[in-house]
Amino acid sequence: MSDQWLIKGVSVTSGPAVDIQITDGEIVGVARGIAAHGARVLDAPGLVALPGLVDLHTHLREPGREDAETVETGTMAAALGGYTAVHAMANTEPVADTAGVVEQVWRLGQQAGYVDVRPVGAVTVGLQGRQLAELGAMADSAAAVRVFSDDGYCVADPLLMRRALEYVKAFDGVIAQHAQEPRLTEGAQLNEGAVASRLGLAGWPAAAEEAIIARDCLLAAHVGSRLHVCHVSTAGSVEIIRWAKSKGWQVTAEVTPHHLLLTDDLAEGYDPVFKVNPPLRTRADVDALRQGLADGTIDCVATDHAPHPVEAKETEWAAAANGMTGLETALRAVQLAMVDTGMLDWPGVADRMSARPAIIGRLAGHGQPIAPGSPANLTLYDPAAPGEPVDPGAHASKSRNSPFAGMALPGKVYATFLRGVPTVLDGKVTR
Repeated sequence: MSDQWLIKGVSVTSGPAVDIQITDGEIVGVARGIAAHGARVLDAPGLVALPGLVDLHTHLREPGREDAETVETGTMAAALGGYTAVHAMANTEPVADTAGVVEQVWRLGQQAGYVDVRPVGAVTVGLQGRQLAELGAMADSAAAVRVFSDDGYCVADPLLMRRALEYVKAFDGVIAQHAQEPRLTEGAQLNEGAVASRLGLAGWPAAAEEAIIARDCLLAAHVGSRLHVCHVSTAGSVEIIRWAKSKGWQVTAEVTPHHLLLTDDLAEGYDPVFKVNPPLRTRADVDALRQGLADGTIDCVATDHAPHPVEAKETEWAAAANGMTGLETALRAVQLAMVDTGMLDWPGVADRMSARPAIIGRLAGHGQPIAPGSPANLTLYDPAAPGEPVDPGAHASKSRNSPFAGMALPGKVYATFLRGVPTVLDGKVTR
């Protein structure tokens, strides 16, 4: 591929149409009427240019669960979804709780080359919640870990959580908490409410999430550290985070595309594709999450891309694994939930899906404005593309457990550039 590109007639986060000139991986010009001068030209009328998307919460499964996903297939899916960087969660086999494992994941990401992969380190050894993992060694490793999470499990011990928050202050790290009080969710299968009662499924109370968030906000304030709340799902959680932010505490939060669009009513048919942790909630929760994302209480959208092999999902509800794929549909889902409803404009999408997650993850070179001097990490998106039904069978991910299967989502990711090199063109990977 040419190391010079000229993207013609594109709208930069909904502004007037301009040309974007890229040379040697860097944006060198953003203006009208730029001459090609030997650059490869990409005509982009009607497309919106966004800074390359950044995901704070991706499960790539490698090492250990390559039947569900690999770093290569997961990052290919990410590029197709408009991402240029993802944070790979620690619940691999072996767990990413040492410098050796996080460096392995980081190197696999470099070899794949579709997006930048920043490993997330485990907070506790083996995700068991009993002893702090090698946080400092992971931070000092080649992977330069800055986000730590036991995602899939809550760091339930308050003293251990305090110690983790204190420890990461030394290198400006952040603890990303999976907020789930384990004693309140033993055997839980679905959001505690009318639907769970009708279906005879054990309820998952909102308070199980909210109690941990409230506790951890207080702990973060007490020690002066950074807390990030994973996959917020309830209206009460939004209120607690809003309160914590009003105090000036260092608390950030994310919401998933599926919690912005889907409700627990979808479980009526006992289809395990809709089984997820935290569970789908009510319409009132969805409305509160959208408002929280719109007003900045919730900082960003994170996919919680959780691929599973067919046998883990196509079984009875109680035995099925929690989780949904999301990388290839996230931007389209956000358009439907937030842009088409008038709750966010495209600059807002750029902020919530690129700039803020890059800041939270301390990810240099990503989330920067589309302007001369910035790395050419770009997503070209067609918001007017007809709403094609989602076909998980056509996805790059090895897994097919998309909750949006058959749903007509608007828009199309046309191209993704990683440091000036297109990884996706015309909706297809370039190699």
